[in-house]
Amino acid sequence: MIQILHNPRCSKSRSVLKFLNEKGLEVEEIRYLDQPLSANEIRNILKKLNIKPLDWVRKNEELFKTQFKGKQLNDDEWIDILANNPKLIERPVVINGNKAVIGRPLEKILDII
Repeated sequence: MIQILHNPRCSKSRSVLKFLNEKGLEVEEIRYLDQPLSANEIRNILKKLNIKPLDWVRKNEELFKTQFKGKQLNDDEWIDILANNPKLIERPVVINGNKAVIGRPLEKILDII
């Protein structure tokens, strides 16, 4: 089953979910803002994405700009920040087994479905 880290208020997230549904795929929505991911879940997804925690941070988010921009933090510190501030997680993320992509642009999803 395909999973999507989904924010229903985000137009990009909604368009990716619609795309997956139109492909006839069974999709599990993970509403990470309602039920934040644990640090271990974040580590697991980062491995599937094959990126560093800082590369998963929404850098245009006001919270990032006011509290974290320019700070020299290690990966574990960024993982804790993402676990405690899920709105900083770049979305949408589509997970298929051991692979995951950030669905921006939407066509990146084709690499894992």
